[in-house]
Amino acid sequence: MSQALVIVAHGSHLNPDSSTPTFAHADTIRESGAFDEVREAFWKEEPSFREVLRTVEATEVFVVPLFISEGYFTEQVIPRELRLEGWNVADWDSDGTSADHATLEARDVGKTVHYCGPVGTHDSMADVIIQRAQSVTDDPAVGSGFGPAVVGHGTERNANSAKAIHYHANCIREQGRFDEVQALFMDESPEVDDVTDHFESDDIVVVPLFVADGFHTQEDIPADMGLTDETGTYSVPGTVDGTRIWYSGAVGTEPLLADVILERANDAGADIESAIERVKELTGGVVTA
Repeated sequence: MSQALVIVAHGSHLNPDSSTPTFAHADTIRESGAFDEVREAFWKEEPSFREVLRTVEATEVFVVPLFISEGYFTEQVIPRELRLEGWNVADWDSDGTSADHATLEARDVGKTVHYCGPVGTHDSMADVIIQRAQSVTDDPAVGSGFGPAVVGHGTERNANSAKAIHYHANCIREQGRFDEVQALFMDESPEVDDVTDHFESDDIVVVPLFVADGFHTQEDIPADMGLTDETGTYSVPGTVDGTRIWYSGAVGTEPLLADVILERANDAGADIESAIERVKELTGGVVTA
């Protein structure tokens, strides 16, 4: 039986770079040969959530949301637009960071859909954050002396948003690779504005848990940290209060995220284990957890 992968993301009418990581990760997965078909779909761009299943020939489809946290889009919008019959968020049995997968029918298009939790809460995201630290410092052994700051937006409207940031910070902390790891936020405490107050390390690697680079990651966060100069630009590493700041930009642009997408589908029953290793070879990733 043929298998298809559909990667669903938010997209944007205003930011042309919003969909770039989605297409890049889809291309990497296509190259790996993991699936017979790979499609992208968006809320704010074409192709749309509502139409994407009609473009797929396979009758077994794995849908992976390229979102950072569980919430309104993963729990309501995507299942509604895909017309997944019988969907109930309780099927995930999640505490806010543990959504796995649910198998449902999209009878109007005659397909079985394995609907996965978002990539942003998968355990292997800790690997991606560490890979991001390695990439921005150009040091595959980065660890002692460096403090990763995992940065999220933070919002009172979705408690799960902060849960995902704290969860991955804790996972990295438990590995013992770094002297200190902190979860910081744009709109709630502890705030990224005071990044140097939360670390004793001389070097801080700041990794925003956002899918794509945009206004928040390219302008707001660097400015909030005091990293930008009078022209609005910054260097990597930059210096704030005598501390070196290695700012990585959005985690979603890290090539290894393609592996997390495959891990989600693999957890849902896709027969792609050999392809996961090929993707790691393509992206330069290593298993760290």
